[in-house]
Amino acid sequence: MTIRSATWPFPARMKTELQIDSVLLTIVLTLLMGGFVILASASISISDNAANNPFFYVQRQSVAAAIGGAAGFVCLFIPMNVWRSLSPLVLFVGFLLLIVVLIPGIGYEVNGSTRWVRIGIMNLQVSEPARLCFLMALAGYLVRRNKSLREEFTGFLRPMVVLIIACILLLLEPDFGAAVVLLGTAMVMMFVAGARIRDFLLFLVAATAALAALAVFSPYRMKRITGFLDPWADPFDSGFQLTQSLIAIGRGEWFGVGLGDSVQKLFYLPEAHTDFVFAVYAEEFGLLGSLILIALFLALLWRVFKLAMRAADAERFFEAYIAIGLGTWLGIQAFINIGVNMGMLPTKGLTLPLISYGRSSLIITMICISLLLRIHHELAVDAKPVNRKRRKRSRKS
Repeated sequence: MTIRSATWPFPARMKTELQIDSVLLTIVLTLLMGGFVILASASISISDNAANNPFFYVQRQSVAAAIGGAAGFVCLFIPMNVWRSLSPLVLFVGFLLLIVVLIPGIGYEVNGSTRWVRIGIMNLQVSEPARLCFLMALAGYLVRRNKSLREEFTGFLRPMVVLIIACILLLLEPDFGAAVVLLGTAMVMMFVAGARIRDFLLFLVAATAALAALAVFSPYRMKRITGFLDPWADPFDSGFQLTQSLIAIGRGEWFGVGLGDSVQKLFYLPEAHTDFVFAVYAEEFGLLGSLILIALFLALLWRVFKLAMRAADAERFFEAYIAIGLGTWLGIQAFINIGVNMGMLPTKGLTLPLISYGRSSLIITMICISLLLRIHHELAVDAKPVNRKRRKRSRKS
């Protein structure tokens, strides 16, 4: 797909055809539009109860989609070289966001966690843009210090120290899920960039010990873990949310009970429109529908990782690391959300990308997709002169 456009916000005389990855865009739009349908069904009862409007959360999500679309449209016309040159600055922005939310009077508390900052008409969950900032800064580092990363422990240690500090700030909110996604994504990026296995093993041992200690000495996290291991032991307290989720998934059987006919969303399953929207979807569309949704996410990851390989082949390593990071981020978050809904993982409080209600998550996800589309555009434009030369040579021969 090509769209003729000036490279706004740059001079109008610099005209080019915007090359759009139609496959990636189709997958994303399918998930986004399907997400609105799923959200409308999952949130209709709670919306009517909370705001006397059955489409209250759908309307708010629509506003977020419009904001994300506008922000993504702007990012679509910003060259990746600009982001690469700004990578040290975005690292500062990431830390600033995580620090500001912890300042009393600025951070906004919901359900015992201070993760939001009030911006205009909505609350911004700072971990979402901060994560993007850290991954972009890490991609810049991996390009600048790749030799050091491959050959020296200090090359591995420097970004890990930065990431550990970021994770500590996230845990102070607390936002354990965001810290896990950030750390997991960063480690995949560093592994792809050539970090040594022994450095990873050393860090994994230390990180596992630290997380175990954190769980042991944190009563509410230990309660979540025990509730996850045996939710039926206390189905009316620590295991309530998970048991209700499993009941919803079980009721769906092969083909589901039908769109809108979920029973668990009727105030039985907490957070049915956010963290546990997959359980409602599985109840209404069954195993077949669940497999289709998972297949769409796998297709999205396949397309993003294929884009990363193309960028690496073109020796555009910053773009390759960004694509790997964004694809891993979306993949880990979707895997954790679905795993939590199915009782495979402890509750983390992470949304299902493009599906769950979460305005900050949706806006940042759409910006991430825009960055991926921009990478595809630049690779396609760079490949054009090469293709023309090949055609000329073939004609001469």
